[in-house]
Amino acid sequence: MRFMSLMVLAVMSLMTPPLTANPLTDALENAKRVDLSHPFDEKTLFWPTSPIKFDHNELAYGPSGNGYFYSAYTLALPEHGGTHLDAPIHFYEGGKTVGDIPLSDLMAPAIVIDVTAQAEKNRDYRLTVEDVLAFEAAHGTIPHGSAVLLRTGWSKFWPDAKAYMGDDTPGDASMLSFPSFGADAMTLLVERGIKMVGIDTASTDYGKTKDFPVHVVIAAAGIPALENLTNLDALPQTGAYVMAMPLKVQEGSGAPARVIALLP
Repeated sequence: MRFMSLMVLAVMSLMTPPLTANPLTDALENAKRVDLSHPFDEKTLFWPTSPIKFDHNELAYGPSGNGYFYSAYTLALPEHGGTHLDAPIHFYEGGKTVGDIPLSDLMAPAIVIDVTAQAEKNRDYRLTVEDVLAFEAAHGTIPHGSAVLLRTGWSKFWPDAKAYMGDDTPGDASMLSFPSFGADAMTLLVERGIKMVGIDTASTDYGKTKDFPVHVVIAAAGIPALENLTNLDALPQTGAYVMAMPLKVQEGSGAPARVIALLP
């Protein structure tokens, strides 16, 4: 009987492949992780015309009476505020909702274009075609399928609404002032075949916009956008990989998101 058991084990060992290194697991385990998200709390910034802000109310907190600790809360907040994703339907009728965006469109190699120097001189600065071409002259043509993240340095003002948004008048978005993408530059990026964009300000259009041309260009191209990012200064201009995980609101025009970057 002992001999038969040993024979069975020997045969099973031949049938079962040995454990081998998994390159994907190794890469993920060894990657540096950077959180590009602001926390959601009572300090979170929302668009001035939003009728509500962050609402997190306690339902239970403490001993349950059955031998264990228990806590639970209700959560309510606008789609567009804090670190969040804009779905194409936000500015394009018939565009994808948050729930329709495939995971493949939420993960991409990251390109970081830095305009902090320009933004320090002009808080209404907009990324230009010349900025994009200058980046490409230094780093090569922006690859198809990239996520382009615009670093303005504006996250240093979070959560000071007046410093970050340019104005803190409740219910009034007519006096906002902050940098962002320019429509011509975004058109060029869309032509390059990018699949996601992001920025460390409140909008992919600059604060003084009235017609949101960048939103229109992005949405028409079916490109999701990330707003109110942070820690972009921790990323290299090329070589990082970004992943956005928005709350899967099926019919949502946007959703709060946890956004991370992986660095080799």
